[in-house]
Amino acid sequence: MSVTLPDSLLVLERGWLSANNILFFDGDQATLVDSGYVTHAGQTVDLVHHALDGRRLSRLVNTHSHSDHIGGNAALKEAFDCEIIVPAGLHAAIAEWDKDALLLSPLGQQSARFQHDRLIAGGDEIEMGGLNWQALAVPGHDMEALAYYNQEKRILISGDALWENGFGVIFPELLGEADGLASTRETLDMLSRLPIDVVIPGHGKPFGTVDAAFERAFRRLANFQDNIDQLAWHAIKVIAAFAMMEKQALPREEFGPFLLSLPFAVDVNTRFLNLSDERLVAGVERELLLVNALRLRDGMISAG
Repeated sequence: MSVTLPDSLLVLERGWLSANNILFFDGDQATLVDSGYVTHAGQTVDLVHHALDGRRLSRLVNTHSHSDHIGGNAALKEAFDCEIIVPAGLHAAIAEWDKDALLLSPLGQQSARFQHDRLIAGGDEIEMGGLNWQALAVPGHDMEALAYYNQEKRILISGDALWENGFGVIFPELLGEADGLASTRETLDMLSRLPIDVVIPGHGKPFGTVDAAFERAFRRLANFQDNIDQLAWHAIKVIAAFAMMEKQALPREEFGPFLLSLPFAVDVNTRFLNLSDERLVAGVERELLLVNALRLRDGMISAG
């Protein structure tokens, strides 16, 4: 089902590895939410430049600090000299470029370093595209994440807190940093009480089947709460698939060492699954091949 968005709002739907970019027009000025992955930064700059159509990109706002949402920040700053606004809880991690806190090192991902100009916190309001948006704290996938909600048009920019078919991996739970499962439930409870007609997610097309999306999200969360090992296994496969999308292809015999070079995969396996290296590698390879997230041909494994 297609959705109708205000004329002052344009969604640049991106494929993995990048998150969606959301562009807001205010006269001759514009604001962008999220900037994609660093290896797509040149494409992001070109897409935004074309969509601006002579306007000036004055602000870049992030939902959270994962690599697929902030990777184009530095390139956009260089290209447009825009102000960068990040969630308040990320101030220290970004200012000090803490690659562990930003999950760059653990996940084997990368991002170009940038400095932010301003902070935004849950409860703050920001005008974008002639509309007033409330910043909502949505901990779970990322404990410092924000969503942006416009009550007038009943639109939610959800980042990775809610997708049409679930939500982003609950990293804090798996890393032992916070009760990410409980936080995710509180976030979904809060969001489900809002009058929402359209959700613009961090990945995938905008959608209006909001009740069905919440039903799927709550069901998925309940499964993870009943079986934490299921969450751990899911997360390892997601990170492996993401890493392979960046790597593109490698000889099959190198897939095992590649997977075991990802600190997150090794740590989560040790803490939750306790599989041997051989069983971990074989299981991830088998299941990603089954869903076509990986492909095997002529002795090479490639991203699906």
